[in-house]
Amino acid sequence: MSKAHIVSLGCARNRVDTEVIIGQLQSKGWSIESEAVGCDAVVVNTCGFIHEAKQESIDTILEVAELKRANPKMKLVVAGCLSQRYKTQLVKGLPEVDVFIGTDQFVKIHDYLDQSDGTEVVANNQRTNYIYDEHLPRANTLSKHSAYVKIAEGCQHQCAFCIIPAIRGPLRSRPIRSVVKEVEKLASEGVLEINLIAQDLAAYGREKGTDELLPLLKELCKVDGIQWIRLLYMYPENISDEFIELLANEPKLAKYLDIPVQHASDKILSSMKRDVDRNFLNTVFKKLRDRVPGIVIRTSVMVGFPGETESDFEQLKDFVQEVKFDHLGCFSYSKEEGTVAGRMEDQVDEEIKQARQAEIMLLQKEISRSRLTDHVGTTIPVLIEGVSEESDLLYQGRAIWQAPEVDGLIYVNDGDVKKGTIQNVLIEQTHDYDLVGRISSKSNKI
Repeated sequence: MSKAHIVSLGCARNRVDTEVIIGQLQSKGWSIESEAVGCDAVVVNTCGFIHEAKQESIDTILEVAELKRANPKMKLVVAGCLSQRYKTQLVKGLPEVDVFIGTDQFVKIHDYLDQSDGTEVVANNQRTNYIYDEHLPRANTLSKHSAYVKIAEGCQHQCAFCIIPAIRGPLRSRPIRSVVKEVEKLASEGVLEINLIAQDLAAYGREKGTDELLPLLKELCKVDGIQWIRLLYMYPENISDEFIELLANEPKLAKYLDIPVQHASDKILSSMKRDVDRNFLNTVFKKLRDRVPGIVIRTSVMVGFPGETESDFEQLKDFVQEVKFDHLGCFSYSKEEGTVAGRMEDQVDEEIKQARQAEIMLLQKEISRSRLTDHVGTTIPVLIEGVSEESDLLYQGRAIWQAPEVDGLIYVNDGDVKKGTIQNVLIEQTHDYDLVGRISSKSNKI
């Protein structure tokens, strides 16, 4: 039996692609190994979004190339966004790689591996049109009780800083029935929690001239066995009143939204080619909190965009302090070739960007700890994931308002803990981003 080791880099959307790669190889009799040593093939599914991600991808490829020198028969496969973005440069610069696969061709990875005996295979096409469906073999790598479900490929936005539409192509939404069938299959396998992902969930179906998110959510809420449905990555301009009402009234929908805002200065938002201003953002967040009591909101912001002055940055700080997001990620602007922003003048000095990023994250740390303190003394349903990675004396889990991999955790230090179930936890301690508690028979808070 042939053996393969898979390295997945980048976002959750890329992770789903990796799960399809694993499923494809397993369907052809390959064994997926946790270590690269001794494998017949190593696949690096890359990220090509910003400089740091690109560098991590290149470094990982070179590390695997070193292993290949000790095992020349091992095939090195580079897949994903970096391969799609730099079609010719990577082929010239990385002769150690046996197969280059773009964002469409990984569904035929086993065929390309068969073709690569003694010759380099380049399969990264000029224009991506792939769309994931429920028929493709896929291995859920998140856990037995939680899974990502990607409902669309590509993006319809044209943000000045972003290269994703050029890499992934325009928005292409899966049919509602396709998504429902996949979720039904996951539920039959014991999955309790579904995390819906796309570049912009709120745009689902809009390339067809219709808003299909609400019909999809209503169907998914009917799936037996699924208890939590979480929505990740919803741009604010497409959040409708009808969606907010459904979110408020459907118990299976997590009262949690990941809404990227990027900035709060109207000047910078306009330069970014975002279709919103600060007043619109304030209106959206106020409406959500008024109509969905207790909603938890995550966002991402960017500092150091070309032309960002100290005044613009102060507006962003004021906005973060005013809205008090439950979870926030702050990114330093990365100048990317092929983007509108990459050609702009008034690029901000790197030291200034780093200082501003640190300042935002320090502010958010204080906000996060303060908001988490409100949970002390309450009992919260927690999805128990298993023994903690920090200590085998603790278990760890997540509340419905904590997304996997990006938000904090709830550590359980006492009680009859049952992995893979949703149990009530009495919160007794709070940290900067995490909570600590014990199993309880009572429940008074979602």
